[in-house]
Amino acid sequence: MEGGNSPNLQLQQLPLATAAVSVQPHTDSFSYKENLIGALLAIFGHLVISIALNLQKYSHIRLAGSKDPRAYFKTKTWWCGLFLLVLGELGVFSSYAFAPLSLIVPLSAVSVIGCGLAIVGTYLLITFGPNSHEKMTGENITRHLVSWPFLLYMLVEIIIFCLLLYFYKERNANYIVVILLLVALLGSMTAVTVKAVAGMIVVSIQGNLQLDYPIFYIMLVCMIATAIFQATFLAQASQLYDSSQIASTSYILSTTVAITAGATFYLDFTGEDVLHICMFALGCLIAFLGVFLITRNRKKPVPFEPYISMDAMPGMQNMHDKGIAVQPDLKASFSYGALENNDNMPEIYTPATLPIVQEQHGSKGVSAPPYRVLEHSKKE
Repeated sequence: MEGGNSPNLQLQQLPLATAAVSVQPHTDSFSYKENLIGALLAIFGHLVISIALNLQKYSHIRLAGSKDPRAYFKTKTWWCGLFLLVLGELGVFSSYAFAPLSLIVPLSAVSVIGCGLAIVGTYLLITFGPNSHEKMTGENITRHLVSWPFLLYMLVEIIIFCLLLYFYKERNANYIVVILLLVALLGSMTAVTVKAVAGMIVVSIQGNLQLDYPIFYIMLVCMIATAIFQATFLAQASQLYDSSQIASTSYILSTTVAITAGATFYLDFTGEDVLHICMFALGCLIAFLGVFLITRNRKKPVPFEPYISMDAMPGMQNMHDKGIAVQPDLKASFSYGALENNDNMPEIYTPATLPIVQEQHGSKGVSAPPYRVLEHSKKE
């Protein structure tokens, strides 16, 4: 009886095995090493990118404040910043191949770390981040791409993106939240495709070639396209709003949308218990608060606006002659604060008395006539 029932049991268990999700959480030490490597690469990359951008900004400011006729791309400082920028981007790109997407995306807060809240939030993100690892093969990425949770997520995201784009282009809704939500929606797709491309490259380097799958090139094209449009909207936002507002709002929106996309596409939180998910969410909130406080406490420069008299501007007399009233005419008396002067207007503008000075001009001792000076007619 047992021997006869064994084939039936095998046939009944076969569909369950094939339908099982291949994303399994790893509890061994190797998976934590991968998380640590990915987190360190992300932190290193974002710090180097921050240094690189400051170097390039310093190069532009230095050229603007000097008489150097060279272009910015002919300076060593700018090229050093570009080298560090590429190095940092390579570090962030490589981190996606080791750690889950939901862990890598929030670590961009290290580029603006300056207070304890952001540090505590980063620590919680690394400690309680998702620990699911999956080989980025062409079959796995294709299976995730056609799964119903991601298709439903893509439908909702496309509808929201079209509505935001309509209000932004047709209704002139130039709000910072609208523009940066467009950036965040595009950035979530950029993060998903970057992880797929980076993971397939790493798997190919390890010996299992993945570059012959069409899904690799589809992801590569989507990565480049979304990155370009994301940079376009971000440049438009930088022309309308302050950089500190853009940094904090963009980080919060982009991180939230990217974590949602990663959890839907790669199933980052599969097998995680409620405590780890809650602690990870708490780390995100603390990091958000830290970044907000850092950018909020920045002092905005107050532009200096000197007072310019309307009478001292060129062309004011011609405007008065044509009957154009630029400012109210002065009456017989004027006041400044609590002081009043009832003198007549001609006496106000009467020139002061200058001493008569005679000088000798010319060779041969010929004396020149003295200067003609108007005398003050106002009595003391």
